[in-house]
Amino acid sequence: MRIVNLIENTEGKEGCIYAHGLSFYIETEKHKIIMDFGPSEDTMANAEKLGIDLSKVDVAVLSHGHYDHSGGIIPFSKINNTAAIYMQRRTTDDYYSLHGEEYRYIGIDKDIENLSQVKYVEGDYTIDDELSLFVIEKRVMAVPFTNKRLKVKRGSEYVQDDFCHEQALVIKADGKTVLLSGCAHNGIVNILQEFKRKYGTWPDAAISGFHLVKKKDYTDEEMKEIVDTAKELKNYKTVFYTCHCTGETAFDVMKEVMGDMLIYVHTGDEIDF
Repeated sequence: MRIVNLIENTEGKEGCIYAHGLSFYIETEKHKIIMDFGPSEDTMANAEKLGIDLSKVDVAVLSHGHYDHSGGIIPFSKINNTAAIYMQRRTTDDYYSLHGEEYRYIGIDKDIENLSQVKYVEGDYTIDDELSLFVIEKRVMAVPFTNKRLKVKRGSEYVQDDFCHEQALVIKADGKTVLLSGCAHNGIVNILQEFKRKYGTWPDAAISGFHLVKKKDYTDEEMKEIVDTAKELKNYKTVFYTCHCTGETAFDVMKEVMGDMLIYVHTGDEIDF
């Protein structure tokens, strides 16, 4: 199994563009996969720089309905119009972020809905014996504090996003089970617990942003949540690879707790199991 980060927030491999967003390329014995698409055509440029031919991708997955994960879909479709793009039915709803008193649209480009290769699913879905998708049905912990400003527009009302549009990808190949999530808006602990409930074990590796980044200083309560999350994850038989929306401050705090169980993935990095 080969997993390469195509784009995320931090500088990595020389010559690759880094930006606020996320995308991974995965190769298994049966498939060539893209998980999320980053914010723009920069993802395609990085793939070319890394020697990855995205025209050969046969399975594509969108983790949730935000622009920084979906902005590269239209550019991707121009070089590959045959790969099925799996997304939850509610991914195309109108998602916003509250900044002060202003709501900013952060949902997907509506032109994506017109692509013939989009395949909508509702809830858990098995693609084949290597690949499956699952959603959160039960939470054991609160969602990340950073979700508070994230809304969905229903008619004229802005209501709290419950992230029913978020899904995770599970890959079983080469004797390993790997879980990939986008931002873990439902909470990385909740996602791992749901995985355990549905698959009966822990994944060998989990690759995900943790959505703990914050532009302002963290409160004591927020810092405690970060530490408590790290302490909980340390109990699992899983190695965690994180990036994007975790934030470097939160990563450093979690790394102190988790040690070798937590690894940061930069733009262009290839994950070595």
